[in-house]
Amino acid sequence: MLKRILSISGRPGLFRLVSQGKNMLIVESLQNGKRMPAYATDKVVSLGDIAIYTQEEDTPLGEVFQAVKEKTDCKPVDVKALGNDAAVRKYFKEILPSFDEERVYTNDIKKVFSWYNQLIGAGITEFKEAEAPEGEHPAE
Repeated sequence: MLKRILSISGRPGLFRLVSQGKNMLIVESLQNGKRMPAYATDKVVSLGDIAIYTQEEDTPLGEVFQAVKEKTDCKPVDVKALGNDAAVRKYFKEILPSFDEERVYTNDIKKVFSWYNQLIGAGITEFKEAEAPEGEHPAE
């Protein structure tokens, strides 16, 4: 599911991949459903390709979102209510205890919470990819 959810640099919010054309993607805003093109010159990143640095190996964003969902009981995270940067980092440490505190910045954590809130707001609550049976490949 997260493979089809995109972040586009310079554009607010998250987008769902609708279709691909020559040198562009057709995307749909999760916030208002408005469709628009994303061109080859835009910096587009799939949430499925993002991972958070940890002390061991990097943790895929889907697993982080799943941990946030379990911690918050599938409710949005109110970052402003958490308070200052130290409080935000402390809360994130409860969710992902092994995150690399030197390489993961507070703004990264806030972006993770912001994306999580947008996904929950759009009704997307399944963050882990469904595992395909042996020998089969999941449809993309």
